[in-house]
Amino acid sequence: MRNGIKIVVVSGHAPLVRGLERSIPEATGGHAAVAGTGDGSDVAELLRGSDPDVVLVDLVHPAGVAAVTTARAVAPHARVLALADGDPAAVLEALRAGASGVLPRGDEVVPPLVAALEGWAVVPVPLLASLVERPGPQIAQTPASVLDDNDRRLLRLIATGSSTSEIAGLLHVSDRTVKRLTAALLRKLHVSSRTEAAAVAGSAGLV
Repeated sequence: MRNGIKIVVVSGHAPLVRGLERSIPEATGGHAAVAGTGDGSDVAELLRGSDPDVVLVDLVHPAGVAAVTTARAVAPHARVLALADGDPAAVLEALRAGASGVLPRGDEVVPPLVAALEGWAVVPVPLLASLVERPGPQIAQTPASVLDDNDRRLLRLIATGSSTSEIAGLLHVSDRTVKRLTAALLRKLHVSSRTEAAAVAGSAGLV
């Protein structure tokens, strides 16, 4: 994990923000610094000028899933992760809005966050199971038959949590090529994130 990771927490729950401001720097050995607000402040105003690397959006925030969309627009280079309390519908909306992962809302957030900072696609197991079992138009429109062998291999690697660098090593290509291939695969599947692609893989029985 590189040094100087800036994390902004978008939440309307002050105790949650204070807890993350304390626990995340401790868990990362000072590699990550956390700032945020627990008063439901305007999301765009909070993010402007902060130049975050990661934005944690609490789905219980007054703006809800819309805060994910705002974070993607205001901080396009940041990785947006959702904090969820177990509602599969809200999680699916957040993923479609551009969240690249989902973390449990509460005291257990730090270990999966550290994994996400290392490049893993993170979704709590109960939520992932719900997403895989949940019928939806996106998955219905993306049968496994549209994928060739190379697509399937890449999708399996994504679904099992392989990082871009790990996939590059296995496929003997550059990181840039993996990013290009991944973007093409997401377009083919009509999804917006690696995490949602993993849900498609589970639904199609590829993992």
